[in-house]
Amino acid sequence: MNITEILESSARPFPSIEIVPPLNGISKDELLNTVGQFMDFDLKYINVTCHRDEFEFRQHADGSFSRHLVRNRISPVAVCGAIMSRYKVEMVPHIICGGNSPEEIDSLLYDFNFLGIGNVMALRGDSITGEKRFTPTPGGYNHADELVSAIRRFDGKNGSHFCIGVGGYPEKHFEAANLDTDIVNLKKKVDAGADYIITQMFFDNEVFYSFVDKCRKAGIMVPIIPGLKPLSTARQVAALPEAFSLDIPLELTEAISKASGPEDVYRIGTEWCIRQTKDLLRHEVQAVHYYTMGKSRNIVEILKACF
Repeated sequence: MNITEILESSARPFPSIEIVPPLNGISKDELLNTVGQFMDFDLKYINVTCHRDEFEFRQHADGSFSRHLVRNRISPVAVCGAIMSRYKVEMVPHIICGGNSPEEIDSLLYDFNFLGIGNVMALRGDSITGEKRFTPTPGGYNHADELVSAIRRFDGKNGSHFCIGVGGYPEKHFEAANLDTDIVNLKKKVDAGADYIITQMFFDNEVFYSFVDKCRKAGIMVPIIPGLKPLSTARQVAALPEAFSLDIPLELTEAISKASGPEDVYRIGTEWCIRQTKDLLRHEVQAVHYYTMGKSRNIVEILKACF
């Protein structure tokens, strides 16, 4: 079932999660046992992130260097296949512009179609390490709306119909000049064929409600699913705003600054996310999406408290 059908048919709000492909060396059972912790909460789908390949330069005895591909994680295709082998849950693999040629993207879509995966998340992706501005693969796509269009062309040629999610930024993408311009760019993704939006994390629900209102006024009428991540360490107070261009409310930062230790910080972040979730549910959102960042304990606590 595609994500929009799930949203339309669900009698009550439900959670979804995003997981990062595990590092090489983990067993299939370890991955499935981790995922299994979430399956008691009416989980309807799981997003699987995709990251650009990295390269390292190795020096030889003669002083020359050669570039080598480094892949430290299990592929999203393998992760999706493994989870589908045990659990009845829809998989939503991410596809990114960065590092992929049009032919490589088509190859991924053939793999997903072969596995019976009908949902994908289309994202531009991040710059590679050391790159100030995003640079696409030669012949590749610069922006997510181009990727959405490419997936729709694939559908037209192959008789498939992927349900496409895209990212939205309640506090604007860090490269956008302002939120209004960013919403214009978001509408381009929807006009290209995106079916729904999942937002970047936020810590103030009023920011999300305002964002949804602005999107509706701009003519974006597809479902907008809020994305949340609980703070778990004091370091994230500085790291998350820097990495994702977002604000953390003063009330939360002050509480963390007064925390008695790491476990207290963890508790404060978890309880804040629980309050966010309950408020979103009171405002009748259809679903709430959680960024696990490779962790499960706090997300499981939140799901127990809210669903």
